[in-house]
Amino acid sequence: MTAIDHRRLAWEARTSSTLAVLGVLFLIAYSVYVLVVEPSDLLFAAILLVGLVSWVAFAVDMVARTALSDRGRRVRFLLTHPLDVLALFVPLFRALRVAGLLRYIPMLRGRSGAAVRGSVVAHALVYAVVYVYVIALATLQVERDAPDATITTFADAVWWAVVTLATVGYGDTYPVTGPGRFLAVLLMGGGIVIVGTASAIVVSYITERVGNQRAAATGGSEAQPSSSASSAA
Repeated sequence: MTAIDHRRLAWEARTSSTLAVLGVLFLIAYSVYVLVVEPSDLLFAAILLVGLVSWVAFAVDMVARTALSDRGRRVRFLLTHPLDVLALFVPLFRALRVAGLLRYIPMLRGRSGAAVRGSVVAHALVYAVVYVYVIALATLQVERDAPDATITTFADAVWWAVVTLATVGYGDTYPVTGPGRFLAVLLMGGGIVIVGTASAIVVSYITERVGNQRAAATGGSEAQPSSSASSAA
């Protein structure tokens, strides 16, 4: 790791908390913007201010992290951080930085297998909940006033998002607009990642349990002859 990479990691350590808090504020502001039908002028100005500040902060962070990466690895850095790049162009991805607050939970900071799995599970759950929530908000925003819309309330939007993420797809609610269908594609892609992560965690847990049981069985079988030999002596 080069000195430049060390500076980038130091920058990320200093700014991750601030960006996570901005992610929370953006999530609150966006929720108010979608769910409050006629916000006051002051409330609307506050929503715009939060959106502008969060965009500027995320843009500065991405530019700084890219500049602090090794010159030959900057394109690779951008390709390996797609959510951070998307947050600049698709505002709803800024809310996913809420997961950054999990780094302050002590039980998730260990290096044991259980701690790593716990951290992955916690991050996956937070990402899944926030992802469903924000996609539901965005879908409601673009769908509720469309002709022949089937998603007209927040409850409809959450129900549609959950059944789509779970690949159930009852067909009682569905997007009818172009932006709504684009959000559906994003939701399906996120669902594949979430299901894949959950499957990997289960496989890892089963593998570790089987390994522990084999180690215990091997230890017991090796200890039995030695105890018999000592009895014979």
